[in-house]
Amino acid sequence: MKYIFFVILALLLTSQSFQAQKPLKLNSNEIYERVQKLNFLGTALYIAAHPDDENTRLIAYLANTVKARTGYLSLTRGDGGQNLIGSEIRELLGVIRTQELLAARRIDGGQQIFTRANDFGYSKHPDETLKIWNKEKVLSDVVWAIRTFKPDVIINRFDHRTPGTTHGHHTASAMLGVTAFDLVGDKNQFKEQLKFTDTWQPKRLFFNTSSWFYRNQEDFEKATKGKLTSFDVGVYYPLKGLSNNELAAIASSQHLCQGFGRVTTRGSQNEYVEFLKGEKPKDKNDIFSGINTTWNRVAGGGEIGAILYEVEANFDFTNPSKHLPKLMEAYARIQQLADAHWRRIKDRQIKEIIEACAGLYLEASADRSSETPNATMNVNFEVVNRSSVSMELTSITTTMDTTIIPKELDLETNKKRNFKETITLNTAEYSDPYWLREKASLGMYRVEDQNLIGKPETPRPLQVHFNLTIDQVPIAITKNVVRRYSERDKGEIYEPFEILPKVTTKLKSKVLIFSDDTAKKVMVEVRAGADNVAGVVHLKAPKNWNVAPKEVSFNIRQKNDKQTVAFFVTPPKNQSEGVLEVMATSAGKIYKKELIEIKYAHIPKQTVLSDSQAKIVRLNIKNAGNNIGYIKGAGDAIPESLRQIGYDVILLNPLEINGTNLQQYDAIVLGIRAYNVVKELKFKQKYLLAYVEKGGNLIVQYNTNRGVDVAAPFALQLSRDRVTDEFAEVRILDDTHPVLNYPNKITPDDFKNWVQERGLYFPDSWSKEYTPIFSMNDKGESAKNGSLLIAKYGNGNYIYTGLSFFRELPAGVSGAYKLFANILSVGKERAE
Repeated sequence: MKYIFFVILALLLTSQSFQAQKPLKLNSNEIYERVQKLNFLGTALYIAAHPDDENTRLIAYLANTVKARTGYLSLTRGDGGQNLIGSEIRELLGVIRTQELLAARRIDGGQQIFTRANDFGYSKHPDETLKIWNKEKVLSDVVWAIRTFKPDVIINRFDHRTPGTTHGHHTASAMLGVTAFDLVGDKNQFKEQLKFTDTWQPKRLFFNTSSWFYRNQEDFEKATKGKLTSFDVGVYYPLKGLSNNELAAIASSQHLCQGFGRVTTRGSQNEYVEFLKGEKPKDKNDIFSGINTTWNRVAGGGEIGAILYEVEANFDFTNPSKHLPKLMEAYARIQQLADAHWRRIKDRQIKEIIEACAGLYLEASADRSSETPNATMNVNFEVVNRSSVSMELTSITTTMDTTIIPKELDLETNKKRNFKETITLNTAEYSDPYWLREKASLGMYRVEDQNLIGKPETPRPLQVHFNLTIDQVPIAITKNVVRRYSERDKGEIYEPFEILPKVTTKLKSKVLIFSDDTAKKVMVEVRAGADNVAGVVHLKAPKNWNVAPKEVSFNIRQKNDKQTVAFFVTPPKNQSEGVLEVMATSAGKIYKKELIEIKYAHIPKQTVLSDSQAKIVRLNIKNAGNNIGYIKGAGDAIPESLRQIGYDVILLNPLEINGTNLQQYDAIVLGIRAYNVVKELKFKQKYLLAYVEKGGNLIVQYNTNRGVDVAAPFALQLSRDRVTDEFAEVRILDDTHPVLNYPNKITPDDFKNWVQERGLYFPDSWSKEYTPIFSMNDKGESAKNGSLLIAKYGNGNYIYTGLSFFRELPAGVSGAYKLFANILSVGKERAE
């Protein structure tokens, strides 16, 4: 059974990656399930703080058993987490996690919504969270989400009554959900939203509770007696061949960058929701009890329901197209509904069903995956009607202009129609993530367009409206323009079509460290977004920094080709830092963006436009030792950061480690979570410790404390201790220790300008062989002394650190560079 699950999971993951933009192809079972959902007029909204907070069991149950329109409002995009599959952090990690959420929703049947809140990292109290987030703006976004999604019931993932007991973001999400429930129906609250939507009042609010939130089952039962609605979410779906729990596990497994890949469970399992506010349900086992979820809910819906309930009751799995006349009749009636909210929802749902019942294949594929604003491009169209129902393609239009392209094509049964059209991209906008277009604050993304707030991604830049008549009824079906092509080792591939700048530039490193006042050669890569692009590049540097030459010409003949140009940057004699900006000028226009492509098999390719710049730091820093062996863990940029300050860093393959090939290194560094994610390490620890015993330095960076053994030479107990305030006071415990004095003097000033946090997963107990170096703590907490521990072992040194170097070095934090150089140099002072 486990083998079968992994086959299903592999197929789903493949379909969610290369095929993520593919036209929908529903089988009869899936069509029938959509008809069931079409006939349910009820909505639920689940609220939590991050991607992977959502309870996919409950979302899948509501969407697939209850048939409710179900949304997940994740207040953040998970930008502050770690990345187990690559080196992307911060906003790029948020892009990945956004797509993982969308992949999860495609599987569990939910819809995805966000606020503008920026995940700034772990927070210990909602007061801190809401101060950094800007409580009023995030609350506004929660109200907006409720007013536009219009849920009948809201379910909070976390408990609003227990601040300080869990992640501050978690509790804050619940507190905002409770507050918003009381505000959404008040026209005097967030009045500016009412230009675009109406007030709304959900019927009831719940908390998705369980014994996990209490010390034991007895406390859980005592606290929630008489308040719970429960349901068995372990139901089996014969039409899917999967249980709800299996479906939920596959959805949850999309969160791969957070290590959520998992096996499934089957059988009965209860979920509980505690009633908090609103109208209490009459049936404690039905959260929609007392809410009209039939077509009679809307004026004029009764006639539509009479048609569609009959289709559902007599659905023909072998020939769904027989229902097209009735579906078209219902579609025409839906267009007449006075309730604009339900009209939009049901219009979208029934179009999907009509398209599937007709076996209607509609595709608009660009001849390239990207183009520049105002360019003209060819789009290839394919239209096939695989039913016997009378159908005609009358015309096509695009979202780029109002031009109607007449077709008048009779779509005969199973006769493929192919044609090509030239389309002009009448836009100045790029198709990058909308929430990254403006500079964000620590806690908030800046989005001014109210109608974009909450959307999971930027609407596709180019869409085509296929204007048809089906059984004499006019209907328009909209499709995104995609790029379809094939590769011999992958087969057919669908990619998003993007609108991108004509010129983008890229500095190899996001941080340039100058350890003295010697000039460095800085390479800039120029990429052409069109054929025959020429211009000049120049660098804008801070005062007292010199750049030569003033500008360099480029001339690129082919689209997507690149040309590298060189500059020499000379720093001042004294310590200084600032930003080095790249500007390219072509045909009188200035281009300042870097194009970043994110490619993983489980999500569609993502393109991000970021400011083309680097932090430059003139730093008085000294190194001791040169050759560093680095074992990568869960992905970080520290190897490149160390090369910036003169180290020769070699990436080590754990499989190749043996008893003799480590001695050439002055130090060996293990990347973050190495013991969590590199299974081979447990078999190589004996060689690593032998290396230390013979005189080497082994630096182990943080690992999570869940089921991991770092196999340290002396007793060391990992914990969940962390210091989340990047401004927290750092107290030096022994200012005579060599790590604070050689080759650089370390003082509390070196902890200024740290980002996001001090560190995480510190050990909380250790044997006497270790020397703690620093003491620190968040406000109101006891001192945490385990951030940096050093133990003599044989002739070498074993060093464990939970300090967040993986964030500080890529951010160009000078003091972090000096301290890391000293850690690498422990013991070297005796050689001088």
